[in-house]
Amino acid sequence: MRAIDCVLFDLDDTLHDDTTAYRTAARTVADEIARTHGIDAQALADAYDGEAMGFWKALTAEHLTRSIGDERERMWYEALRLVGIDDRPLARRAAAAYVDARADVLALAPGALELLAALRARGCRLGLVTNGFAQTHHDKIDRLGLRDRMDAFFLADEVGMVKPDPALFRHACEVLASTPERSAMVGDRYDRDVVGAAEAGLFTVLIDVHAIPLPDGARPPDATVVTIGDVLGVLPLARTGEPPG
Repeated sequence: MRAIDCVLFDLDDTLHDDTTAYRTAARTVADEIARTHGIDAQALADAYDGEAMGFWKALTAEHLTRSIGDERERMWYEALRLVGIDDRPLARRAAAAYVDARADVLALAPGALELLAALRARGCRLGLVTNGFAQTHHDKIDRLGLRDRMDAFFLADEVGMVKPDPALFRHACEVLASTPERSAMVGDRYDRDVVGAAEAGLFTVLIDVHAIPLPDGARPPDATVVTIGDVLGVLPLARTGEPPG
């Protein structure tokens, strides 16, 4: 029987609704550009969405040497080109405006704070494991109030690894003085959060916010929930005062 004493969390679309935040920010920027350049705002927002989704889906360790600021400028440049605007300075301004606009709409998912507090009360060590980049994610961590609620942060470019590399999950467990057998990983992406963590030996919890079917023949997560508020009920936690083992 497992007795979990360490819980790792993804950040985006797990502890907060990043999809809504970045799409809202992209539309805010697109609306401003549409007012001055006469283009379809939704078409531009959709074009940026496609560029961003492509970047994050293809993310590998090779990308970690690049600046996320430069990459975001590139994404806006390509999105602008798709709606007929070839303007590098505008792309640079759009990227900066996007970061500001997203910061304005960041908010933790309902139930997230209560879950973290309950796990801390049970003596669990908590870690954040994200493919996000330090250049923007430390600010996001602070704005969401997570700095003092986690014991360690594992950002892709700081640790030199990206999910689903099993070595990343094993590294996080070691830093948090636990083992994969005594740890759990909670995230919203099967391919990034569940596959690597399961291979490393962690208990896996999928928050099924995207309703994406698992690949045929795929090993299912150890638990699947609809919201982060449901996570506590599926974790095999040690009883209070019980030594892990």
